[in-house]
Amino acid sequence: MDLSPKVKLLDAKKTREMLKVFKGERTGWVKVGDKEWFFPYKYLEQGKNFYNFKARSDDTWVLSYPRSGTTWTQELVWLIANNLDFDTAGNVLLAERFPFLEFSMFNHPELTDEFLKLNENDEDKKNLIRKIAEPGYEVLENISSPRFIKSHFPFSLLPGILNVGCKIVYVARNPKDVAVSWYHLNRSIKTQGYQGNFEEFWNYFQDNLTPWSPYWEHLKEAWSKRHNPNMLFMFYEEMQDDFPSTIRKVSNFLGKNYTNDQINKLTSYLNINNFRNNQMVNSSELRDCGIIEPDSFVRNGKSGTWIKTFSDELEKQADKWIEKNLCDTDLYFPLLNNNNL
Repeated sequence: MDLSPKVKLLDAKKTREMLKVFKGERTGWVKVGDKEWFFPYKYLEQGKNFYNFKARSDDTWVLSYPRSGTTWTQELVWLIANNLDFDTAGNVLLAERFPFLEFSMFNHPELTDEFLKLNENDEDKKNLIRKIAEPGYEVLENISSPRFIKSHFPFSLLPGILNVGCKIVYVARNPKDVAVSWYHLNRSIKTQGYQGNFEEFWNYFQDNLTPWSPYWEHLKEAWSKRHNPNMLFMFYEEMQDDFPSTIRKVSNFLGKNYTNDQINKLTSYLNINNFRNNQMVNSSELRDCGIIEPDSFVRNGKSGTWIKTFSDELEKQADKWIEKNLCDTDLYFPLLNNNNL
């Protein structure tokens, strides 16, 4: 019996509008399930296999809405779980150590062909382009345990994941900073190829028309499960405020214990200035293939910088939207009163 959620196409008028500004998608988009999760058309082909993906009890997952500190959290989790193996972390791409489950959905076949043509004289780059187009459920089935898995899927599209005993770290970030960072990535990565301005992008984000939206449902699903012993819910703002405490919290969750000296070393290693220049974590392999613009994946890593992008009018609009969506929940964002939201 097929229990996967129903999928419907985005209406034709909105599809035509969005195809003009999101150049990375060539066919259209779909809405999935009762909450209408938003994905590129390729979900029609691959979604059922993602929905039925089998987690293992010794998996370690990092889940989030995009641009919430996911990459930073991945490297933190991987190093803590692997006894601070800085040598391997410094020589093996994070994408190989911590595969992204559903990235294949964002590699439209026409775009993949364009990337292959762009790199036609480099066999290694062509192999990488083919590899990232492979469905993550196939890639991960062939990886031996223990596996480390990144996903932006909400819990409702990963059914039963909490029941198998695997460890899940979920990281959340305030929506204004998320939207600004998500806007810049959508502009710089050709799988999205966004051509519009920020105000237009904010409206798509607010209207649940950017991938993995709706944002609020994503967070609220995770927030409701935060007391599950197999899950650790963290805020990006808390990580920034006291990173050594974050290290201790994650270490305890993963059953590890480190000395103060080790914690200080890890804190320095993951400092944003070092992290931004780390070729193993900043999607350098995608940059080298022309898939993403230089120096655009890991940005400034700061909270509150949304204020440089929002107009006064857009800020008021966003504040009303945020207030409306927080009124029925005890979810809150750290530093809410310090102009970081």
